[in-house]
Amino acid sequence: MRSEPAHVTDNSAIVIEEPRTDDRRLLARARRIVVKVGSSSLTSIKGGISEEALTELSDALAAKCNAGTEIILVSSGAISAGLAPLGLTKRPRDLATQQAAASVGQGLLMARYTQAFGAHGVTVSQVLLTADDLMRRSHHQNAFRALNRLLNLGVVPVVNENDTVATHKIRFGDNDRLSALVAHLVRADALVLLSDVDSLYDGPPSKGAKRIAQVDGPQDLEGVTIGSPGKAGVGTGGMQTKVEAATMAADSGIPALVTSTANAAAALAGEDVGTWFSVNSGRKSVRMMWLAHLAHVQGRLVLDDGAVKAVRDNRTSLLPAGITAVEGTFESGDAVEMVSADGTIIARGLVNYSANELPQMLGRSTVELGEALGRGFDREVVHVDDLVLV
Repeated sequence: MRSEPAHVTDNSAIVIEEPRTDDRRLLARARRIVVKVGSSSLTSIKGGISEEALTELSDALAAKCNAGTEIILVSSGAISAGLAPLGLTKRPRDLATQQAAASVGQGLLMARYTQAFGAHGVTVSQVLLTADDLMRRSHHQNAFRALNRLLNLGVVPVVNENDTVATHKIRFGDNDRLSALVAHLVRADALVLLSDVDSLYDGPPSKGAKRIAQVDGPQDLEGVTIGSPGKAGVGTGGMQTKVEAATMAADSGIPALVTSTANAAAALAGEDVGTWFSVNSGRKSVRMMWLAHLAHVQGRLVLDDGAVKAVRDNRTSLLPAGITAVEGTFESGDAVEMVSADGTIIARGLVNYSANELPQMLGRSTVELGEALGRGFDREVVHVDDLVLV
């Protein structure tokens, strides 16, 4: 919904106020939007895919697409869709059975989307991603090129985590976080997260809690009780992961809206529904987003006061001279946390040495280490390009 034009009396020109990134009305005119829908909105354990829910969502997205907006749909539901055909009565906990269910369900889900979007003359494609595809530079570039070309061709990419091959260590964990990374990857104008809850509330809605219409920063969420996965039993996230994903997006320069699947059309029209997360930072690289929010931390490096100041305040690389202790078991290239003496987390980064190599290096300069231990030991422990403050 656009603002009323203001008339300038001296020349009768019409000035139209343009919506900003703190204004959900930008969804009405956005060029490119990533939409994520959860399993609980599309499927159930007993009934599999809900034709009615999937068709209603596809109708809303196809209409937006035909109006000129590029849509990327991040859709959960593959594992859930595969449960009934496999005779499973609940979502499996072991990875192998999850992979089997995803393998069966993904084809069923895509068949339904192909039919529902096709009724509006819109072509869809399947894009399956792992965390590796967004973290490795060559894979990241290929993923961007493929998605961008599909959008240029007028196709709606339907993205899902590649559950069939993903391992515990490299999984996104849920499609909410995946959607935030995809939004950043394709340089979307906004992210819309859909579930079976119409908005974020300041407590349980059943107890008279009030809707939170807009979040401009962490202070707006202080004291808010955020729910876990719902009763459907087919999802992995809940409101908690949606808030985390919306915050990830907003922190990287992309506004986000959290609302219900039933509100999809109204949300895309810029109407006052759901909870809007306004931008509060400039855009980060996908790699830095992953490191800050998703990386599987393998250990800790305890820093002295000088190193804390250098890393946090001066944004420099971490050198061995500033490390006082090493915790955990990790190899070169793993993600570690950097903490102060009192345990406060300062940053996360990709370490250049293993946990076995570092103890002999603590408190020593890189020059001294190079002379004493040889080439390869004169590098930073964590380079500033592989480090993100948290």
